Amino acid sequence: MIKNEVKSKRNYTVPLITITLLFFMWGFITCMNDILIPYLKQLFNLTFFKSMLVQFCFFGAYFIGSLIYFLVSTISGDPINKVGYKKGILFGIFLAAFGCILFYPAATFSSYGMFLGALFVLGLGFTVLQITANAYVSLLGSEDSASSRLNMTQAFNAFGTTIAPVLGGHLIFEFFSADDGSFSAVATRIPYLIFAGILLLVALLISQVKLPSFQSEEEEIVKGLGALQYPHLLFGVLAMFCYVGGEVAVGSFIISFLEQPQVMNLNEVVSKNYLSLYWGGAMIGRFLGAISLNHSISQTKKALYMLGAAAAVFLVIFSIVDLTFSQISFFLVFIVLNFAAFFVGKSAPARTLSIFAGINVLLLISAMLNHGELAMYSILGIGIFNSIMFSNIYTLAISGLGKYTSQGSSLVVMAILGGAIVPIFQGYLADIFGVQNSFIIPVFCYVLILIFGAYCTKYLGHVKQDADAKSGH
Repeated sequence: MIKNEVKSKRNYTVPLITITLLFFMWGFITCMNDILIPYLKQLFNLTFFKSMLVQFCFFGAYFIGSLIYFLVSTISGDPINKVGYKKGILFGIFLAAFGCILFYPAATFSSYGMFLGALFVLGLGFTVLQITANAYVSLLGSEDSASSRLNMTQAFNAFGTTIAPVLGGHLIFEFFSADDGSFSAVATRIPYLIFAGILLLVALLISQVKLPSFQSEEEEIVKGLGALQYPHLLFGVLAMFCYVGGEVAVGSFIISFLEQPQVMNLNEVVSKNYLSLYWGGAMIGRFLGAISLNHSISQTKKALYMLGAAAAVFLVIFSIVDLTFSQISFFLVFIVLNFAAFFVGKSAPARTLSIFAGINVLLLISAMLNHGELAMYSILGIGIFNSIMFSNIYTLAISGLGKYTSQGSSLVVMAILGGAIVPIFQGYLADIFGVQNSFIIPVFCYVLILIFGAYCTKYLGHVKQDADAKSGH
Protein backbone atom coordinates (compact mmCIF):
# COMPACT_ATOMS: atom_id res chain seq x y z
CA MET A 1 0.00 0.00 0.00
CA ILE A 2 1.38 3.40 -0.96
CA LYS A 3 1.77 5.87 1.85
CA ASN A 4 1.59 9.56 0.94
CA GLU A 5 1.12 12.83 2.69
CA VAL A 6 -2.66 13.26 2.49
CA LYS A 7 -2.49 12.56 -1.20
CA SER A 8 -6.17 13.07 -1.86
CA LYS A 9 -6.17 16.64 -0.48
CA ARG A 10 -2.72 17.97 -1.21
CA ASN A 11 -1.98 20.46 -4.00
CA TYR A 12 0.88 19.11 -6.11
CA THR A 13 1.30 22.14 -8.39
CA VAL A 14 4.72 23.27 -7.13
CA PRO A 15 6.30 19.78 -7.16
CA LEU A 16 4.89 19.16 -10.64
CA ILE A 17 6.29 22.46 -12.00
CA THR A 18 9.70 21.68 -10.49
CA ILE A 19 9.85 18.21 -12.01
CA THR A 20 8.61 19.60 -15.35
CA LEU A 21 11.65 21.93 -15.46
CA LEU A 22 13.83 18.85 -15.09
CA PHE A 23 11.99 17.12 -17.97
CA PHE A 24 12.74 20.15 -20.15
CA MET A 25 16.48 20.01 -19.48
CA TRP A 26 16.94 16.32 -20.07
CA GLY A 27 14.90 16.53 -23.26
CA PHE A 28 17.19 19.30 -24.49
CA ILE A 29 20.40 17.38 -23.75
CA THR A 30 19.06 14.08 -25.12
CA CYS A 31 18.17 15.71 -28.45
CA MET A 32 21.70 17.09 -28.72
CA ASN A 33 22.67 13.56 -29.79
CA ASP A 34 20.93 14.22 -33.12
CA ILE A 35 23.31 17.16 -33.60
CA LEU A 36 26.35 15.20 -32.43
CA ILE A 37 25.78 12.30 -34.85
CA PRO A 38 26.30 14.18 -38.15
CA TYR A 39 28.93 16.39 -36.48
CA LEU A 40 31.04 13.50 -35.17
CA LYS A 41 30.42 11.55 -38.38
CA GLN A 42 32.23 14.22 -40.37
CA LEU A 43 34.79 14.99 -37.67
CA PHE A 44 35.98 11.38 -37.37
CA ASN A 45 35.02 10.28 -40.92
CA LEU A 46 32.63 7.59 -39.67
CA THR A 47 30.22 5.24 -41.45
CA PHE A 48 26.51 5.48 -40.58
CA PHE A 49 26.91 2.33 -38.48
CA LYS A 50 29.81 3.75 -36.44
CA SER A 51 28.13 7.14 -36.02
CA MET A 52 25.12 5.38 -34.48
CA LEU A 53 27.38 4.24 -31.63
CA VAL A 54 26.46 7.65 -30.16
CA GLN A 55 22.93 6.39 -29.58
CA PHE A 56 24.15 2.88 -28.76
CA CYS A 57 26.27 4.10 -25.83
CA PHE A 58 23.76 6.70 -24.63
CA PHE A 59 20.68 4.48 -24.68
CA GLY A 60 22.67 1.35 -23.87
CA ALA A 61 23.32 3.03 -20.52
CA TYR A 62 19.56 3.00 -19.92
CA PHE A 63 19.56 -0.77 -20.21
CA ILE A 64 22.62 -1.29 -18.01
CA GLY A 65 21.41 1.15 -15.35
CA SER A 66 17.86 -0.24 -15.32
CA LEU A 67 19.11 -3.83 -15.21
CA ILE A 68 21.27 -3.02 -12.17
CA TYR A 69 18.31 -1.30 -10.53
CA PHE A 70 16.01 -4.23 -11.24
CA LEU A 71 18.49 -6.80 -9.90
CA VAL A 72 19.04 -4.77 -6.72
CA SER A 73 15.28 -4.45 -6.23
CA THR A 74 14.77 -8.21 -6.55
CA ILE A 75 17.55 -8.98 -4.05
CA SER A 76 17.16 -6.31 -1.37
CA GLY A 77 13.96 -4.43 -2.18
CA ASP A 78 13.20 -1.31 -4.20
CA PRO A 79 15.98 1.31 -3.63
CA ILE A 80 13.63 4.24 -4.31
CA ASN A 81 11.23 3.04 -1.62
CA LYS A 82 14.17 3.13 0.78
CA VAL A 83 15.84 6.45 -0.06
CA GLY A 84 12.85 8.35 -1.46
CA TYR A 85 12.14 9.87 -4.87
CA LYS A 86 13.80 13.22 -4.11
CA LYS A 87 17.20 11.71 -3.32
CA GLY A 88 16.91 9.45 -6.36
CA ILE A 89 16.17 12.41 -8.62
CA LEU A 90 19.08 14.44 -7.23
CA PHE A 91 21.49 11.53 -7.69
CA GLY A 92 20.38 11.20 -11.33
CA ILE A 93 20.95 14.92 -11.95
CA PHE A 94 24.46 14.86 -10.45
CA LEU A 95 25.41 11.81 -12.53
CA ALA A 96 24.09 13.44 -15.73
CA ALA A 97 26.00 16.66 -14.96
CA PHE A 98 29.20 14.64 -14.51
CA GLY A 99 28.59 13.06 -17.94
CA CYS A 100 28.36 16.55 -19.47
CA ILE A 101 31.61 17.58 -17.79
CA LEU A 102 33.35 14.54 -19.34
CA PHE A 103 32.80 16.11 -22.78
CA TYR A 104 35.57 18.58 -21.94
CA PRO A 105 38.44 16.03 -21.88
CA ALA A 106 36.85 14.13 -24.79
CA ALA A 107 36.89 17.29 -26.92
CA THR A 108 40.35 18.32 -25.71
CA PHE A 109 41.89 15.01 -26.78
CA SER A 110 39.55 14.70 -29.80
CA SER A 111 38.79 11.07 -28.91
CA TYR A 112 35.64 9.40 -30.26
CA GLY A 113 35.97 6.71 -27.59
CA MET A 114 35.99 9.33 -24.82
CA PHE A 115 32.92 10.99 -26.36
CA LEU A 116 31.15 7.63 -26.23
CA GLY A 117 32.21 7.17 -22.61
CA ALA A 118 30.85 10.60 -21.67
CA LEU A 119 27.56 9.76 -23.40
CA PHE A 120 27.35 6.49 -21.46
CA VAL A 121 27.73 8.29 -18.10
CA LEU A 122 25.20 10.92 -19.21
CA GLY A 123 22.81 8.13 -20.15
CA LEU A 124 23.22 6.49 -16.73
CA GLY A 125 22.19 9.75 -15.08
CA PHE A 126 19.09 10.02 -17.25
CA THR A 127 18.29 6.37 -16.49
CA VAL A 128 17.94 7.19 -12.81
CA LEU A 129 15.76 10.17 -13.72
CA GLN A 130 13.54 8.05 -15.96
CA ILE A 131 12.97 5.48 -13.21
CA THR A 132 12.32 8.06 -10.50
CA ALA A 133 10.77 11.10 -12.17
CA ASN A 134 8.26 9.33 -14.43
CA ALA A 135 6.97 7.12 -11.62
CA TYR A 136 6.92 10.18 -9.34
CA VAL A 137 4.77 12.19 -11.77
CA SER A 138 2.37 9.25 -12.11
CA LEU A 139 1.91 9.31 -8.30
CA LEU A 140 1.22 13.08 -8.08
CA GLY A 141 -2.53 12.60 -8.32
CA SER A 142 -5.06 9.95 -9.29
CA GLU A 143 -4.20 6.97 -11.48
CA ASP A 144 -6.93 7.95 -13.96
CA SER A 145 -5.15 11.22 -14.80
CA ALA A 146 -1.61 9.77 -14.80
CA SER A 147 -1.42 9.70 -18.62
CA SER A 148 -2.55 13.33 -18.77
CA ARG A 149 0.10 14.47 -16.27
CA LEU A 150 2.86 12.52 -17.97
CA ASN A 151 1.86 13.95 -21.34
CA MET A 152 2.12 17.45 -19.88
CA THR A 153 5.60 16.89 -18.42
CA GLN A 154 6.65 15.09 -21.60
CA ALA A 155 5.39 18.12 -23.56
CA PHE A 156 8.00 20.26 -21.82
CA ASN A 157 10.53 17.50 -22.40
CA ALA A 158 9.64 17.89 -26.10
CA PHE A 159 10.01 21.67 -25.78
CA GLY A 160 13.63 20.98 -24.86
CA THR A 161 14.05 18.67 -27.85
CA THR A 162 12.54 21.35 -30.10
CA ILE A 163 14.95 24.07 -28.99
CA ALA A 164 18.02 21.81 -28.93
CA PRO A 165 18.54 21.40 -32.71
CA VAL A 166 18.36 25.16 -33.28
CA LEU A 167 20.23 26.44 -30.23
CA GLY A 168 22.55 23.44 -29.86
CA GLY A 169 23.19 23.29 -33.59
CA HIS A 170 24.03 27.01 -33.62
CA LEU A 171 26.45 26.57 -30.70
CA ILE A 172 28.31 23.61 -32.23
CA PHE A 173 28.02 24.19 -36.00
CA GLU A 174 28.48 27.97 -35.87
CA PHE A 175 29.15 29.86 -32.60
CA PHE A 176 31.93 27.65 -31.15
CA SER A 177 33.15 26.22 -34.46
CA ALA A 178 36.59 27.00 -35.88
CA ASP A 179 37.04 30.41 -37.51
CA ASP A 180 37.70 28.79 -40.89
CA GLY A 181 34.45 26.80 -40.67
CA SER A 182 36.22 23.45 -40.29
CA PHE A 183 35.01 20.76 -37.89
CA SER A 184 36.75 20.60 -34.51
CA ALA A 185 35.93 18.59 -31.39
CA VAL A 186 36.68 21.70 -29.30
CA ALA A 187 33.32 23.16 -30.37
CA THR A 188 31.54 20.77 -27.97
CA ARG A 189 33.49 21.73 -24.82
CA ILE A 190 31.79 24.94 -23.70
CA PRO A 191 28.19 23.92 -24.64
CA TYR A 192 28.32 20.80 -22.49
CA LEU A 193 29.91 22.66 -19.58
CA ILE A 194 26.97 25.07 -19.81
CA PHE A 195 24.56 22.11 -19.76
CA ALA A 196 26.30 20.71 -16.66
CA GLY A 197 25.97 24.08 -14.91
CA ILE A 198 22.25 24.32 -15.69
CA LEU A 199 21.65 20.77 -14.42
CA LEU A 200 23.38 21.61 -11.16
CA LEU A 201 21.20 24.72 -10.80
CA VAL A 202 18.09 22.55 -11.32
CA ALA A 203 19.42 20.17 -8.64
CA LEU A 204 19.83 23.12 -6.26
CA LEU A 205 16.25 24.22 -6.95
CA ILE A 206 14.85 20.72 -6.37
CA SER A 207 16.84 20.38 -3.14
CA GLN A 208 15.13 23.54 -1.83
CA VAL A 209 11.57 22.53 -2.84
CA LYS A 210 9.54 20.38 -0.45
CA LEU A 211 8.47 17.35 -2.44
CA PRO A 212 5.79 14.99 -1.08
CA SER A 213 7.00 11.54 -0.05
CA PHE A 214 5.59 8.38 -1.63
CA GLN A 215 7.12 5.34 -0.02
CA SER A 216 5.90 1.86 0.74
CA GLU A 217 5.66 0.87 4.35
CA GLU A 218 8.90 -0.87 5.25
CA GLU A 219 7.23 -4.18 5.96
CA GLU A 220 5.60 -4.15 2.55
CA ILE A 221 8.79 -3.70 0.53
CA VAL A 222 8.80 -6.73 -1.77
CA LYS A 223 11.58 -8.80 -3.20
CA GLY A 224 11.65 -11.27 -6.05
CA LEU A 225 10.30 -11.11 -9.60
CA GLY A 226 6.69 -10.34 -8.80
CA ALA A 227 6.32 -7.74 -11.57
CA LEU A 228 6.88 -10.43 -14.22
CA GLN A 229 3.49 -11.99 -13.49
CA TYR A 230 1.71 -9.21 -15.41
CA PRO A 231 1.48 -9.92 -19.17
CA HIS A 232 0.61 -6.34 -20.10
CA LEU A 233 3.84 -5.18 -18.40
CA LEU A 234 5.95 -7.61 -20.46
CA PHE A 235 4.24 -6.54 -23.69
CA GLY A 236 4.67 -2.92 -22.60
CA VAL A 237 8.41 -3.44 -22.19
CA LEU A 238 8.60 -4.68 -25.79
CA ALA A 239 6.42 -1.78 -27.00
CA MET A 240 8.66 0.75 -25.21
CA PHE A 241 11.72 -0.85 -26.82
CA CYS A 242 10.12 -0.35 -30.24
CA TYR A 243 8.87 3.18 -29.52
CA VAL A 244 12.18 4.58 -28.26
CA GLY A 245 14.04 2.71 -30.98
CA GLY A 246 11.76 4.04 -33.70
CA GLU A 247 11.69 7.63 -32.45
CA VAL A 248 15.46 7.82 -31.89
CA ALA A 249 16.25 6.15 -35.22
CA VAL A 250 14.06 8.56 -37.18
CA GLY A 251 15.43 11.61 -35.33
CA SER A 252 19.02 10.40 -35.76
CA PHE A 253 18.64 10.08 -39.53
CA ILE A 254 16.60 13.20 -40.33
CA ILE A 255 19.62 15.43 -41.09
CA SER A 256 21.19 12.68 -43.24
CA PHE A 257 17.80 12.02 -44.88
CA LEU A 258 17.33 15.66 -45.84
CA GLU A 259 20.90 15.73 -47.23
CA GLN A 260 19.98 13.07 -49.81
CA PRO A 261 19.90 14.51 -53.37
CA GLN A 262 16.58 12.79 -54.17
CA VAL A 263 14.98 14.24 -51.02
CA MET A 264 15.97 17.89 -50.35
CA ASN A 265 19.78 18.10 -50.72
CA LEU A 266 20.07 20.37 -47.66
CA ASN A 267 23.17 21.03 -45.54
CA GLU A 268 23.35 20.62 -41.73
CA VAL A 269 22.83 24.32 -40.96
CA VAL A 270 19.44 24.33 -42.73
CA SER A 271 18.28 20.79 -41.95
CA LYS A 272 18.73 21.28 -38.18
CA ASN A 273 15.75 23.65 -38.33
CA TYR A 274 13.61 20.93 -39.88
CA LEU A 275 14.82 18.55 -37.16
CA SER A 276 13.28 21.04 -34.72
CA LEU A 277 9.95 20.59 -36.49
CA TYR A 278 10.14 16.83 -35.93
CA TRP A 279 10.62 17.31 -32.19
CA GLY A 280 8.30 20.32 -32.13
CA GLY A 281 5.54 18.08 -33.45
CA ALA A 282 6.00 15.85 -30.42
CA MET A 283 5.59 18.93 -28.21
CA ILE A 284 2.32 19.91 -29.90
CA GLY A 285 0.96 16.37 -29.64
CA ARG A 286 1.87 16.07 -25.96
CA PHE A 287 0.13 19.29 -25.03
CA LEU A 288 -2.94 18.10 -26.94
CA GLY A 289 -2.64 14.70 -25.28
CA ALA A 290 -2.47 16.23 -21.81
CA ILE A 291 -5.79 17.94 -22.54
CA SER A 292 -7.45 15.08 -24.43
CA LEU A 293 -6.64 12.48 -21.77
CA ASN A 294 -7.86 14.71 -18.93
CA HIS A 295 -11.23 13.23 -17.95
CA SER A 296 -12.16 16.12 -15.65
CA ILE A 297 -13.21 18.52 -18.45
CA SER A 298 -16.04 18.36 -20.98
CA GLN A 299 -15.60 17.51 -24.66
CA THR A 300 -16.44 21.09 -25.68
CA LYS A 301 -13.80 22.54 -23.37
CA LYS A 302 -11.31 19.93 -24.55
CA ALA A 303 -11.81 21.01 -28.15
CA LEU A 304 -11.36 24.69 -27.30
CA TYR A 305 -8.32 24.10 -25.09
CA MET A 306 -6.70 21.82 -27.66
CA LEU A 307 -7.26 24.35 -30.44
CA GLY A 308 -5.77 27.14 -28.35
CA ALA A 309 -2.80 25.00 -27.26
CA ALA A 310 -2.07 23.91 -30.84
CA ALA A 311 -2.12 27.49 -32.11
CA ALA A 312 0.07 28.76 -29.26
CA VAL A 313 2.68 26.00 -29.57
CA PHE A 314 2.78 26.34 -33.37
CA LEU A 315 3.57 30.05 -32.98
CA VAL A 316 6.29 29.20 -30.45
CA ILE A 317 7.87 26.74 -32.90
CA PHE A 318 7.61 29.28 -35.73
CA SER A 319 9.44 31.84 -33.60
CA ILE A 320 12.20 29.34 -32.75
CA VAL A 321 13.08 27.84 -36.14
CA ASP A 322 14.86 29.82 -38.85
CA LEU A 323 12.26 29.02 -41.50
CA THR A 324 9.56 31.04 -43.27
CA PHE A 325 5.84 30.44 -42.71
CA SER A 326 5.50 28.90 -46.17
CA GLN A 327 8.24 26.39 -45.29
CA ILE A 328 6.42 25.15 -42.20
CA SER A 329 2.78 25.74 -43.18
CA PHE A 330 2.48 22.06 -44.20
CA PHE A 331 2.65 21.28 -40.49
CA LEU A 332 -0.84 22.70 -40.03
CA VAL A 333 -2.17 19.66 -41.93
CA PHE A 334 -0.55 17.33 -39.39
CA ILE A 335 -1.96 19.36 -36.49
CA VAL A 336 -5.48 18.99 -37.88
CA LEU A 337 -4.93 15.26 -38.47
CA ASN A 338 -3.55 14.88 -34.93
CA PHE A 339 -6.53 16.78 -33.53
CA ALA A 340 -8.92 14.43 -35.35
CA ALA A 341 -7.02 11.31 -34.25
CA PHE A 342 -7.38 12.30 -30.59
CA PHE A 343 -11.15 12.54 -30.92
CA VAL A 344 -11.37 9.25 -32.82
CA GLY A 345 -9.36 7.73 -29.96
CA LYS A 346 -12.04 9.05 -27.55
CA SER A 347 -9.48 9.94 -24.87
CA ALA A 348 -8.66 6.25 -24.34
CA PRO A 349 -4.85 5.87 -23.98
CA ALA A 350 -4.65 2.39 -25.56
CA ARG A 351 -6.94 3.15 -28.51
CA THR A 352 -5.21 6.48 -29.19
CA LEU A 353 -1.84 4.73 -29.10
CA SER A 354 -2.93 2.28 -31.81
CA ILE A 355 -4.28 5.04 -34.05
CA PHE A 356 -1.09 7.10 -33.79
CA ALA A 357 1.13 4.09 -34.44
CA GLY A 358 -0.90 3.22 -37.54
CA ILE A 359 -0.52 6.75 -38.91
CA ASN A 360 3.25 6.60 -38.38
CA VAL A 361 3.46 3.34 -40.33
CA LEU A 362 1.79 5.09 -43.28
CA LEU A 363 4.05 8.15 -42.99
CA LEU A 364 7.20 6.01 -42.96
CA ILE A 365 6.11 4.10 -46.03
CA SER A 366 5.43 7.43 -47.75
CA ALA A 367 8.90 8.71 -46.80
CA MET A 368 10.48 5.58 -48.29
CA LEU A 369 8.54 5.62 -51.56
CA ASN A 370 8.43 9.36 -52.37
CA HIS A 371 10.99 12.07 -53.11
CA GLY A 372 11.36 15.81 -52.56
CA GLU A 373 9.04 17.72 -50.25
CA LEU A 374 6.51 14.89 -49.91
CA ALA A 375 9.19 12.58 -48.51
CA MET A 376 10.41 15.34 -46.19
CA TYR A 377 6.92 16.18 -44.93
CA SER A 378 6.20 12.51 -44.29
CA ILE A 379 9.27 11.97 -42.14
CA LEU A 380 8.78 15.21 -40.18
CA GLY A 381 5.12 14.42 -39.50
CA ILE A 382 6.08 11.33 -37.51
CA GLY A 383 7.09 13.50 -34.54
CA ILE A 384 3.59 14.78 -33.80
CA PHE A 385 2.23 11.21 -33.71
CA ASN A 386 5.09 10.01 -31.51
CA SER A 387 3.89 12.56 -28.98
CA ILE A 388 1.79 10.50 -26.58
CA MET A 389 3.53 7.17 -27.07
CA PHE A 390 6.03 7.25 -24.22
CA SER A 391 3.54 8.36 -21.57
CA ASN A 392 0.75 6.08 -22.82
CA ILE A 393 2.97 2.99 -23.13
CA TYR A 394 4.50 3.72 -19.73
CA THR A 395 1.22 4.19 -17.87
CA LEU A 396 -0.45 1.26 -19.63
CA ALA A 397 2.49 -1.01 -18.83
CA ILE A 398 2.59 -0.19 -15.08
CA SER A 399 -1.18 0.06 -14.65
CA GLY A 400 -2.42 -1.99 -11.70
CA LEU A 401 1.03 -3.15 -10.51
CA GLY A 402 0.53 -1.82 -6.97
CA LYS A 403 3.55 -2.60 -4.81
CA TYR A 404 5.46 -3.72 -7.93
CA THR A 405 5.13 -0.29 -9.60
CA SER A 406 8.75 0.82 -9.17
CA GLN A 407 10.06 -2.60 -10.16
CA GLY A 408 7.85 -2.56 -13.24
CA SER A 409 8.97 1.01 -13.97
CA SER A 410 12.61 -0.10 -14.01
CA LEU A 411 11.74 -2.83 -16.53
CA VAL A 412 9.96 -0.34 -18.79
CA VAL A 413 12.89 2.08 -18.56
CA MET A 414 15.23 -0.84 -19.32
CA ALA A 415 13.40 -1.12 -22.64
CA ILE A 416 14.81 2.28 -23.62
CA LEU A 417 17.60 0.00 -24.86
CA GLY A 418 15.64 0.22 -28.11
CA GLY A 419 17.22 3.64 -28.63
CA ALA A 420 20.62 1.90 -28.67
CA ILE A 421 19.75 -1.13 -30.82
CA VAL A 422 17.31 0.08 -33.49
CA PRO A 423 19.48 2.98 -34.81
CA ILE A 424 22.45 0.61 -35.07
CA PHE A 425 20.45 -1.76 -37.27
CA GLN A 426 19.13 1.13 -39.34
CA GLY A 427 22.68 2.47 -39.71
CA TYR A 428 23.81 -0.94 -40.97
CA LEU A 429 21.01 -0.99 -43.55
CA ALA A 430 21.72 2.63 -44.53
CA ASP A 431 25.35 1.75 -45.36
CA ILE A 432 24.17 -1.11 -47.59
CA PHE A 433 20.81 -0.06 -49.08
CA GLY A 434 20.79 3.73 -48.59
CA VAL A 435 19.27 6.04 -45.98
CA GLN A 436 15.78 6.14 -47.50
CA ASN A 437 15.32 2.37 -47.64
CA SER A 438 16.65 1.92 -44.11
CA PHE A 439 13.42 3.32 -42.65
CA ILE A 440 11.86 -0.12 -43.02
CA ILE A 441 13.28 -0.82 -39.54
CA PRO A 442 11.10 1.74 -37.70
CA VAL A 443 8.09 0.57 -39.75
CA PHE A 444 8.21 -2.76 -37.93
CA CYS A 445 8.59 -0.94 -34.60
CA TYR A 446 5.38 1.04 -35.04
CA VAL A 447 3.46 -2.02 -36.25
CA LEU A 448 4.23 -3.72 -32.93
CA ILE A 449 3.18 -0.61 -30.97
CA LEU A 450 -0.13 -0.67 -32.86
CA ILE A 451 -0.66 -4.27 -31.75
CA PHE A 452 0.22 -3.41 -28.13
CA GLY A 453 -2.40 -0.65 -28.09
CA ALA A 454 -5.04 -3.03 -29.44
CA TYR A 455 -4.04 -5.65 -26.84
CA CYS A 456 -4.32 -3.17 -23.93
CA THR A 457 -7.71 -1.96 -25.17
CA LYS A 458 -8.99 -5.50 -24.72
CA TYR A 459 -6.88 -6.85 -21.82
CA LEU A 460 -6.98 -3.88 -19.43
CA GLY A 461 -10.68 -3.43 -20.18
CA HIS A 462 -11.33 -6.98 -18.97
CA VAL A 463 -9.11 -6.46 -15.90
CA LYS A 464 -11.06 -3.34 -14.94
CA GLN A 465 -14.38 -5.16 -15.42
CA ASP A 466 -13.20 -8.00 -13.18
CA ALA A 467 -12.02 -5.54 -10.51
CA ASP A 468 -15.35 -3.68 -10.62
CA ALA A 469 -17.25 -6.97 -10.35
CA LYS A 470 -15.24 -8.02 -7.28
CA SER A 471 -15.78 -4.64 -5.62
CA GLY A 472 -19.51 -4.78 -6.33
CA HIS A 473 -19.56 -1.77 -8.72
